[in-house]
Amino acid sequence: MSLPALLNHLKQSAALGQVAGLLSWDQETVMPKRGAEQRAEQSGTLAAVIHARDADPRIPDWIADIDRTSLTPFDRRNIDEAQRAYDRATKIPSRLAEESAKAASEGQRIWAAARAAKDFSQFAPALKRNIELKREEASCLADPGTDHYDALLDQFEPGAKAAELLPLLEELRPALVALREKIAGKPEPEPLAGHFPAADQLTLADTVAARLGYDFEAGRIDTVVHPFCSGSAGDVRITTRTDEADPLNCLYSTVHEVGHALYAQGAADPFLPAGDYCSMGVHESQSRFWENQIGRSRAFADWLYPAMDDAFGGLNLDGPDALYAAVNRVKTGFIRTEADEVHYNLHILLRFELERDMMAGNLEVDDLEETWNTRFARDFGLTVPDAGLGVLQDVHWSLGLFGYFPTYSLGNIYSACLDRAMLADLPDREAMVRAAETQPILDWLRDRIHAKGRVLPAPQMIEQATGEAPTATPLIDYLEAKFTALYDL
Repeated sequence: MSLPALLNHLKQSAALGQVAGLLSWDQETVMPKRGAEQRAEQSGTLAAVIHARDADPRIPDWIADIDRTSLTPFDRRNIDEAQRAYDRATKIPSRLAEESAKAASEGQRIWAAARAAKDFSQFAPALKRNIELKREEASCLADPGTDHYDALLDQFEPGAKAAELLPLLEELRPALVALREKIAGKPEPEPLAGHFPAADQLTLADTVAARLGYDFEAGRIDTVVHPFCSGSAGDVRITTRTDEADPLNCLYSTVHEVGHALYAQGAADPFLPAGDYCSMGVHESQSRFWENQIGRSRAFADWLYPAMDDAFGGLNLDGPDALYAAVNRVKTGFIRTEADEVHYNLHILLRFELERDMMAGNLEVDDLEETWNTRFARDFGLTVPDAGLGVLQDVHWSLGLFGYFPTYSLGNIYSACLDRAMLADLPDREAMVRAAETQPILDWLRDRIHAKGRVLPAPQMIEQATGEAPTATPLIDYLEAKFTALYDL
């Protein structure tokens, strides 16, 4: 009876984790400002309860009593994940788990105000606290003589090591820089311009989300400072943001989060770890695939142009070709989430470098803004005008999510691998995208990725789905082919 007892324990813990997610969603969308202190206490208390369950002394006894010989791979993975969570929880003091949750709740609120004020000094004390706690957590988790950053990375990309991941990501840099230099000096496509009411943008966002397969009976869309996706299976909520001078911000934020949501709505089992998402790199592969390979494709422009023309009562661009060029316009900018595909991974490499330095103690918070600005000028050739366009633009560090950023580039690499394999399996995909009839595309991803849960490690899952071990080559090939054609290089 040990396996049923263990699985029931895991299901209850997962349910509490989902409650924590709802508290976080509520805080970022509709919570009254004066609820912030209460929410921090609620989040901290719930984190302590979940931590205690993960460290329950019955878990190793249950695991020891289970005969694995006749188990399915799914149940063997559940046992392995229970052991992994137990090992992690027993190394981290309950006090630290609770304080970290409180600091994340408080940090997000302080960050939002500091970002609005474009004042890093308002956020610096909260960031110092988060870094202090994360360094302590890494010290608890890391084996002697190992890179402490790996202990944080492992939370998002199980088994990944910074020393192995860095060469893979750095492989992108020379190809991206060379592509950027080829494009420099070429005539810029006409940008989308005009006034685009927020209400009309959100109506279009609903339409696009539904056409891509997002189930509104299992989700909803709200607006926030920094878009995100939250939940699983029957309750997957996404958020977006609007700028009445730039509807593409709302559109592609929505498509990105829809990619996450489609993966979450297709969860194999929302209450067992083996049925949950594989890794954040795989999760980001889903969001980046829908955002870029589908949403920024020439085929999708055939459907999107008339949809936008109807939504906004006319566009300044003359047809789908012009819209395709506009949504893929290569231009050096400050904001990661608005970056074109040529620049995006350069933004990630900058953050990967900075957070590794912070965790290693080679960079302190008091020097972060200046260091950010210096390195940004090095990589992008631009002077950062204010903290809102620089070090304050991302929510992640306010929430203590150190180790998350590299999964975006890993997601880009995985998405290109999946794209190449899918095109071989679905030779008529372009026609599907042109009509925004994407169910066969979603079905392919459901079968190859979503239904697989966490039974396999991420690299093995991608290899099984595509027939090839993941490398950066498909992404480099995709980008070079796309932008060579777009800019007539």
